[in-house]
Amino acid sequence: MDIDLAQLKNIIITACKVEIHPRFNTVERSYKPDGSVVTEADLAMQKHITDALQLTYPDIPLLGEEMTTQEQQDLLLSPAVWCLDPIDGTSNFAAGFPYFSVSLALIEKGKSTVALVYDPIRDECFMAKAGAGAWLNEQKLQAKEFNLPLHKTIALIDYKRLSSELATQLITATPYRSQRSLGSIALELCWIASGRAHIYLHAKQHLWDYAAALLILNEAGGFACSLDGESIQSNSLSPCSTIASLDKQLFDDWCRYLNVSHVQ
Repeated sequence: MDIDLAQLKNIIITACKVEIHPRFNTVERSYKPDGSVVTEADLAMQKHITDALQLTYPDIPLLGEEMTTQEQQDLLLSPAVWCLDPIDGTSNFAAGFPYFSVSLALIEKGKSTVALVYDPIRDECFMAKAGAGAWLNEQKLQAKEFNLPLHKTIALIDYKRLSSELATQLITATPYRSQRSLGSIALELCWIASGRAHIYLHAKQHLWDYAAALLILNEAGGFACSLDGESIQSNSLSPCSTIASLDKQLFDDWCRYLNVSHVQ
């Protein structure tokens, strides 16, 4: 499907200027049944982007994080569907911590074909089209060889969703030099895609967290799989795990440490 990336970027940036910037560090939070944070900005962003996309692409429905599971499941059966996380990193946003993003993917027949992840604080837009490459603003992203051993890497890891055994192993037999957990899955994966950190691990991501960012990583030449060693497709609402790196050797070494056999 022919999607104008510049037009898509303008829709997201406009929504952020109207709905996010005026509310940053002032909004009140509430909690969903699963304990996750939601704010009025999440709901306003989802409506703003849904309305804008409907005007531009009226034949493509939108699956948003702030929908019921049944609504999401029904939409995932569509031949093409937008997948939106209006604010990925809502806890950060609500706390005034300047690390969150907007994530939008076009999923066609279970595969992400267009991706955009926008950081409204840094005005950085990561974009990709399947088979055409990935970009950070106007700069094309490319695979890198860091020429680093695993023990000298910076890792982006979310500990709280790992098994206690794996979390303990990472603490007591640390394979990397240092670790961060920044709180926006989509943006963290894009930082991996741009080489700002070296390896990545998260045990529980939802479709709207990774649908855009993993396409950006793949089109940048990076590598990813689940903790089961499986490739990750955008065709399920079931949470999944993600191992990733931009560097093939580091990815292989990271998987080997985690005792994961992957297929690429």
